[in-house]
Amino acid sequence: MNNSWKFIKDALESLSANKLRTGLTMLGIVIGVAAVISMLSIGAGAQSSITDTIEGMGTNLLFVTSNTSVKNAEPLTMSDAEAIKNAGETASVVAVAPAVSTSKTISFSGNSMSVSITGLTPEYAQVRNQEVSNGRFITQVDVDNKATVAVVGMDIVNDLFDGSVTDALSNKLRISNNLYQIIGVLKSEGGTAMGSSDTQVYVPISTAQSRLITRSNARDAVNIINISAAGSEEVNNAMSAVTSILRSRHGLTGDDEDDFSILSQEAFTEAASTVTGVFTIFLGGIAGISLLVGGIGIMNIMLVSVIERTKEIGLRKAVGARDGDIMLQFLVEALVIGLFGGLIGVLMGWGISALIGNIAINSGTAMNTTMTIESILLSVTFSIAVGLVFGIYPARRAAKLEPVEALRTE
Repeated sequence: MNNSWKFIKDALESLSANKLRTGLTMLGIVIGVAAVISMLSIGAGAQSSITDTIEGMGTNLLFVTSNTSVKNAEPLTMSDAEAIKNAGETASVVAVAPAVSTSKTISFSGNSMSVSITGLTPEYAQVRNQEVSNGRFITQVDVDNKATVAVVGMDIVNDLFDGSVTDALSNKLRISNNLYQIIGVLKSEGGTAMGSSDTQVYVPISTAQSRLITRSNARDAVNIINISAAGSEEVNNAMSAVTSILRSRHGLTGDDEDDFSILSQEAFTEAASTVTGVFTIFLGGIAGISLLVGGIGIMNIMLVSVIERTKEIGLRKAVGARDGDIMLQFLVEALVIGLFGGLIGVLMGWGISALIGNIAINSGTAMNTTMTIESILLSVTFSIAVGLVFGIYPARRAAKLEPVEALRTE
């Protein structure tokens, strides 16, 4: 133990003798570890933000869309949604919410903005966990009467009505050639990795189909049918039931390919996790390259140190130091640089990831960067390993110096 502490003490004294050179050598490791930590934190934060957004859409969701790759595919329609809702065999289905969507320019009092407009039914609020903070949501009466009413997100209130909810609820928006009375303001969600309802305009689905969307096919066609299953254990049963109903309604038999696609919320979450996981590994790999560059810097400086300290090495060997002692001394110096560089890099990486997280929040995107124990241990261990690997060659070179030749060096 005392012998080990002596090597560490000697290494610290040797490194502190030339603080500037040691600091510059360590800088490469610091930057490399900070890059790895911050990149892994950003990746983990993005993954968490995306999965939270998907899970926040609703509970046990299914999304049914048309499979346009199938020849002569029939569009999904309001009648399909009604059949799913009313069929006795779909006890696993709690609610069905068909929807259509389009992009339009809305305006008020000379100000305008381009937004996404969704035509929907009252069940949409239940299926997709949508709430209004003021006013009311779209009702079945609005749908039946093809009412020109709208529920808007908070960003629209801020941009067109200077943030006044009262002004918004007492006025009408112009969409295309019609005026739409604002009846509700959606509860603010803030920016997310997958968009936000704060920028949305909701209108009755019948109004959207008759006034906002021009279709050459079925008049009651919809873009998507949102379905809420009775529970997580009922998702597969709901998918089977919906598949059976739609195949029957679309006249599909035997080996006919489905002209619709059904995705579950779980499938979206798994896909998003896979993509962000690959993205995180990619970012970490790129950042890891800078660690290797830092390692090359360690080797370079250690080689210079061997040359400068040739006479010292000769004296040590002349008084009895073994090759292993000399090699260990230089290895400890490289390890110390790697260790301290790694620890400082962790602190810097934490600061960078926190800064990026704050910038994301201030820009309206809810992304909390996440620094895990695993990423810290990985980065510090890798930085020490880099110090060890790139310190071996200079240490071996120092150990192989002949005492007589070393003592002759001026």
